[in-house]
Amino acid sequence: MTTYNPTFALLLFLALIIVLYFLFRPNKGLYYLLRKTKKSNAKTIIEDILKLLYHNQASNNALNVNDLTNHLKYSNRLLIENVSKMIENKLLFMEGDALKLSELGNEYALQIIRAHRLWEKFLSEKTGFQKEEWHGRAEKKEHELSVDETNQLAALLGNPKFDPHGDPIPTSTGRVAFKKGHPLSELAVDTVGRIIHIEDEPEIIYKQILAEKIYLDSQIRIVEKDDSRIVFHSEGEKFVLAPIVAGNITVSILENKVLIQESTTRLSSLKTHETAKIIGLSKECRGENRRRLLDLGFVKGATVGVDLMNPLGDPTAFLIKGTAIALRNNQASKILIKKIEHGKTTT
Repeated sequence: MTTYNPTFALLLFLALIIVLYFLFRPNKGLYYLLRKTKKSNAKTIIEDILKLLYHNQASNNALNVNDLTNHLKYSNRLLIENVSKMIENKLLFMEGDALKLSELGNEYALQIIRAHRLWEKFLSEKTGFQKEEWHGRAEKKEHELSVDETNQLAALLGNPKFDPHGDPIPTSTGRVAFKKGHPLSELAVDTVGRIIHIEDEPEIIYKQILAEKIYLDSQIRIVEKDDSRIVFHSEGEKFVLAPIVAGNITVSILENKVLIQESTTRLSSLKTHETAKIIGLSKECRGENRRRLLDLGFVKGATVGVDLMNPLGDPTAFLIKGTAIALRNNQASKILIKKIEHGKTTT
């Protein structure tokens, strides 16, 4: 016959209370955290759908539910569930089998894009993260920022109109600036222009552009073109790209009357015994890196020369204002110069 043990029963009851507490504790219990995660995931999925539809509608591409599965990382079941919710909440509507953004959905999409591009601007101006990291980090942060936090971030950055890739940043009222440009792949030989946008997707193409050290706002001239490659000059350098890569670079065509900066080159091209005048820093040089170079004396009008070349090629010591400063090639490539010959700067 089993003997009733009140002490054991009390301990069992207390253990049950503790388990229930950790499961259902307000705000911190496992049940609450699982519900919060599910809600957070739903918000992320909805916002990713809105962004995808917005970008495709801007390019006159119609998408259906199956297209969402091909473009986004979520299962078909999750996408269908959330599309249904979005239609109920009047963020989307169906036109045939195509999904379309409603006016409310368009406004919501612009809020997410605004948060994403402002965060990329913040990363480029205020942190030391590399370009390759900006997009991925902004993809996560865009879902976390509230409207008020996004507006505060915009104010901190001085309400910029464009992100570090040249994409327009929507205003708080949903207005989007517009730059007229053409894909580099479509330009004819002898066209002169300025790079106004570098697309950061797909990542594999963007990394190729970064590796070539092609910079936003650089002036270019097309010198050769065929079905397999496009050759252009920019800042004293020669660049050769496949058309598929060149298509991710947008160029604003410059009028013939604009002075072509053919004599402008990069400090990274300066050789031993050569000297040059600094004409400025590339807009690619931002935030703390820009301030550091200016503080070191790399300012417009300063004379600079090579003090010591590294046998391995990187870094190089430059002599400026009587001081030797070592810069890596990546840093020196963002300082624009005009070389001095026979006591005169080249023109």
